[in-house]
Amino acid sequence: MRTLPLATVLVVDDVPENLTVLGELLVRDYTVRAANSGPAALRLAAAQPQPDLILLDLMMPGMDGYEVMQRLRADAQTRDIPVICVTALDATAEEERGLSMGAVDYIAKPLRPSVVLARVRTQIELKRARDKLSDHNAYLEAEVARRMRENQLAQDASIHALARLAETRDPETGNHLLRTQQYMRRLGHLLAGHPRFAASLDLRAIELLAKSAPLHDIGKVGIPDHILLKPGRLDAAEWEIMKTHAALGAEAIERAEADAHRPIEFLAVAKQIARYHHERWDGHGYPDGLAGEAIPLPARLMALADVFDALISRRVYKPALPHARARDIIAASRGTHLDPDVVDAFLADFDSFREIAERHGDSAEELAAKHASLRIFVPGASAPVTRD
Repeated sequence: MRTLPLATVLVVDDVPENLTVLGELLVRDYTVRAANSGPAALRLAAAQPQPDLILLDLMMPGMDGYEVMQRLRADAQTRDIPVICVTALDATAEEERGLSMGAVDYIAKPLRPSVVLARVRTQIELKRARDKLSDHNAYLEAEVARRMRENQLAQDASIHALARLAETRDPETGNHLLRTQQYMRRLGHLLAGHPRFAASLDLRAIELLAKSAPLHDIGKVGIPDHILLKPGRLDAAEWEIMKTHAALGAEAIERAEADAHRPIEFLAVAKQIARYHHERWDGHGYPDGLAGEAIPLPARLMALADVFDALISRRVYKPALPHARARDIIAASRGTHLDPDVVDAFLADFDSFREIAERHGDSAEELAAKHASLRIFVPGASAPVTRD
């Protein structure tokens, strides 16, 4: 069996004879360290390895034992070291004072070896039990944190897998999911200090926005290929079907919520984004024709992120617009398509959005490969097209 290392006992007394007596008594079972003053005791208490127990004489010249104990308790490094007070005073008030300051026990002089050994042994055993419990709790906390990280990674991977499912049928989105996720996070931080949004956009809410954003177009999996991948503009009937992807996405997420049997925050946010990100500030959007602040905030942020990314991305029916031109179109949509304050935040920090777009841009080769992979769904189609 592996034996535990000897516990360390720090003996503090200004009388050399007392240090000798206690040292000889304890050295058979413990590692003993000695200090003949308060300042020396504080130095040794903070030094490594730290003592497991301190036997502290209360009556010392200069810094007495009470001040030593006060300083030990005031220092995070030493506050948990148990202290047994040792004194020749036979006064209940002094004993109570020492215990009230954090001492775990009290030994009166003249010392009786059996009493000293018993009380030291008891406190060392208690200290080791506390340390063991603390180590066990620390292990459990670390294990819980590790499993939470794993669960978080699994959740994030599942979200992206679902989002990619829609994207695999959408030939020109490329890094659209990643870019819009970053736009959402940036908008959240920009608006967190705004009076209209501060109550709704703490750090947790902002991360929920970013986590949920990739699911905004999940409903496209329910749109028939001949519409989603049509090589050209949609007619009126086809467009009406295309617009149903917002409601389809929200319904799919709602079913996932029901299957979970308990509320899941990011799914609630994702459902709002999926259903309402095509609503317009002026009420002329779809699917429900909501206007102004009746449109949930996550969807209002997603609307700007989605529109901006659509403008700067190439489509079969249009070229990619320069970032400056896209910025001007967003500015012109202030108060009609988009929430005015969200637009203002975007314009005030436009360089950040441009940097995100450039950092996660799609190469011509990546888009060409995606087009090629999807032509099999529409025979004869030279370039399938998506609808934002």
